[in-house]
Amino acid sequence: MNAAMNEEGLLFDEAAGKVVRPYSVTNGRTRPSRKLDLLSMVCATGRRPAHMEPEHALALERCHVATSVVEVAAYLGQPVVVAKVLLSDLIGWDAVTTRMPSSDAPDLAILEALLDGLRKKRF
Repeated sequence: MNAAMNEEGLLFDEAAGKVVRPYSVTNGRTRPSRKLDLLSMVCATGRRPAHMEPEHALALERCHVATSVVEVAAYLGQPVVVAKVLLSDLIGWDAVTTRMPSSDAPDLAILEALLDGLRKKRF
């Protein structure tokens, strides 16, 4: 195996990418301890726990502004469930706050009219 450390200190293999598997990142946990939706917004509180793993630190870094769970997962390059587990830890440590997305869905007729207008505009 031809592995090396990248600038974040993560172990990479040139052919395979990340060598650390998702279950290692979460210490074998497969379920978050908090209810998080893909579109739940998370935002750093300013607290920085001393006992964070590197993946927690990366997730917390991404949350310096309100960010969705799915965006954090993409930033980490991990499956959403891994991001949810890490974010659950951060919530438990009061390092991030969360709020569920608004249930006020936009009116379908307005969205269809907007889409029709964009199609006619032909950017």
